[in-house]
Amino acid sequence: MSTDTAINAAINTAIDTAIDIDLVVVLVAALWGAATGALLPRAAYRFSAPSGEAWRERCPGGHPVRGWFGPARCGQCATGQAGQVEQAGRVEQAEQAHQTAYGPRAASLAVATALVCVLLAAATGTRPELAVWLLLAPAGVLLAVVDLKVRRLPDPLTLPLAGAALVLLGLTALVPEHAGEWTTALLGALALGAGYLVLFLINPAGMGFGDVKLALTAGAVLGWYGWPTLMLGTFAGFLLGALYGGALLVARRADRKTAIPFGPFLIAGAFLGVLAGAYAA
Repeated sequence: MSTDTAINAAINTAIDTAIDIDLVVVLVAALWGAATGALLPRAAYRFSAPSGEAWRERCPGGHPVRGWFGPARCGQCATGQAGQVEQAGRVEQAEQAHQTAYGPRAASLAVATALVCVLLAAATGTRPELAVWLLLAPAGVLLAVVDLKVRRLPDPLTLPLAGAALVLLGLTALVPEHAGEWTTALLGALALGAGYLVLFLINPAGMGFGDVKLALTAGAVLGWYGWPTLMLGTFAGFLLGALYGGALLVARRADRKTAIPFGPFLIAGAFLGVLAGAYAA
C-alpha cells in the first residue's frame, strides 16, 4: 500500500468515526430531551398561576399536587370518576374517567424539548458547551410554556437559571476544545440585562420585570459565542415578537394595547442565536 493510499484510508476512517460520534451525540440529546420534557407537565401546571398568586398546590378537582416533576394527572380524580362510572354505567362518564390530566401533555413537551436538544447537538457537535445547552434547554421550554399560559416568568426559575448558566459556562471554559469565552458571556449577561431593564423602566406595561431577569440568561448563552451572536439573538427575539404581534393584529385577535408574553420570543431568539453561533464556531 502506497503512502498516499494509507493517508487517504486514515482520513476516511477518521471522517467515518467523527460522523458516528456526532450521530451518537444527537441520539443521546434526543433521548435526554424526551426524558426531561416528559417530566415538565406538573411543574408547568404548578407554575402557571396568575401574577400575584401562589404556585398551584391543588389540581382542578381540589386534590393536593405533590412534587414538581412528572405527568400532570390526578389519581384521586381518576378514582372518583371511575366510581361514578361504575355506579352509572354511562358511556359519557366512562369517557370523562380518562380525562384526569390537568396540565400540558407530556408527549407534547417531550417532543418539543427533544427537538430543541437535537438541534443544539447538531449545531454544537462534541464541544463541551453542549452539556450546558442540554441542561438549560428543559428550563427554557418550561419558562416558555408558563409565560404563554399566564404571562408570568417565575422567579424560582429565572434568577437561578442565570446563575447556573454563568457557573456552568465558567466550568466549561476550563475544558479543552470549547468554542466560547466566559468573559463575554458574563458581559453579555450584564449588557442584555441592563438593556431590558432600560426598556422596562421606559415602558413597564410593555416589558415585564421577569423578562429583565430572563435576559441575564439569554445574554450569557449568547455572549459565550461573542458580541455578533448576542446582537443576532437579541434581534431575532424582537423580530419574532413583532411578527407574532402583527399576526394577532391582522387576525383581529388583539389591538395595539394588547400585551403579549415576550418570554417565549426572548427564549426563541436566544436559541436561534446559539444555533448560529455554534455553527459558526
